[in-house]
Amino acid sequence: MSKKNLTRREFLRIAGATGAALAAAQTGILMAQDATPTPAPTATPLPLPVGAEGTLTVIHKTEYFEVVQTMFREGVVSFAEEQGIGLDISTANPELFGDFTAKMLAAVQAGNPPDLGYHVLSIPQMYALDIVEDVSDVVEELISRYGLVVPRIAEFNAKIDGKWWAVPFMSVTGAWFARRDVFDAHGIDVNTLDTWDARREAALEVSDPDNNLWGWGLTVNRSGDAHGLILSVIQGFGGSFTDETGLRVNFNTPETLAGVEWLAETYMSDRFRPMLPPGVESWTDTSNNEAYLAGTIALTINQPSVYAKAKADGNPVFENTAVLHNPLTIDGRLLEAGGSGWLTIFKGARNLDAAKSLIYHLLDPSVYVPMAQNGGGLFLPAYENLWTDDVLGTDPNFQVFRDILLNEDIFYGRSHPAPPNALIDAIDGAAVTSQMMANITTGAMTPAQAVEDAHNRIVQIFEEGGVPQS
Repeated sequence: MSKKNLTRREFLRIAGATGAALAAAQTGILMAQDATPTPAPTATPLPLPVGAEGTLTVIHKTEYFEVVQTMFREGVVSFAEEQGIGLDISTANPELFGDFTAKMLAAVQAGNPPDLGYHVLSIPQMYALDIVEDVSDVVEELISRYGLVVPRIAEFNAKIDGKWWAVPFMSVTGAWFARRDVFDAHGIDVNTLDTWDARREAALEVSDPDNNLWGWGLTVNRSGDAHGLILSVIQGFGGSFTDETGLRVNFNTPETLAGVEWLAETYMSDRFRPMLPPGVESWTDTSNNEAYLAGTIALTINQPSVYAKAKADGNPVFENTAVLHNPLTIDGRLLEAGGSGWLTIFKGARNLDAAKSLIYHLLDPSVYVPMAQNGGGLFLPAYENLWTDDVLGTDPNFQVFRDILLNEDIFYGRSHPAPPNALIDAIDGAAVTSQMMANITTGAMTPAQAVEDAHNRIVQIFEEGGVPQS
């Protein structure tokens, strides 16, 4: 199959077929190219409910704030009671490393899938596996009621071949979190730190190791947070995984190398060592959260979970936290967007019309707005006109979240400048970028060698996924 004859649909299906085989082995779409250990898949402990005509079957992810999860379930229960339809509602484990997608594939193939799922999984993968229904009519109706979908990137994740295969339900975005009080004490306005260099210099200035305060609370050790930071820096310097088609790997470029050298300087030079917390080289995804909540770091990148935790616990860092945009790229652009939580109707659902009606019910402002108000930044509106004053007035930092999510400059996230696809999603699963940084920080490779090695590993992922690079 030549590159020029490979359509986007064919590409997604090739990637999905690879994902299906791996999902059967309980690894989702993770690729086997990674030579280092990968996290064990987290099993969905109980069999998924079997769909049946006349009983609406709903599976949903858990929420950080139990009150939001309770509101969601109450919304589903009240709908079923009003419609006089039976209900089977349960939670599952729809995670990237779980086996949820594999089980859904089996249920669809057996002809008895649940009706509706609420999750944050890859829609390109689900589409490629042919396990979801076309919900274009539902999304277009919601847009007519509540305005355009946010973030704008949602369309590129869930609208394939001109049709919507998932309903955007909620949005969330990672952001930078800064201790405003710490920076204010040094006469630094955190809102002026709009470049990578400015942010790094400020982190160094406010660091006070003798009093257990370090400015730079970010790691390049293998973790989701590290993968986000590494790629964000690379993209900030103009690098990317692929070209605009998403089919041609072009990681090994001068722009990528410049970003990687900046990271190497940050984590290896004597000058910036005072701003790095002890043990940062071995941090995991929870480490920066713990350090920020303990008041020992002044700056970090995270999903709003760290912010929500501070709010839930009444931690004094909450009132002193400023939410910041990403630093500008070297050519002055702002690359930021957000992610989505989806409602999907599974292929062959026995109660298709009821599932669609339930979606409209859950997004009715009377049901929806209270969830957004109580979500602590982890459950934000997915439609522009649902960002009401009632939501924005909940928290002053919600305006920054809204601005990030409504960014009109399309930013595709990890796949940028290409639209998302399953093979690019697999790069982080294989820990390519964090291994690249480990090769540098341990002295095993120079930055140039490490970038070349990472490029070759990405090429392997694509070629084993059926997209040749030569």
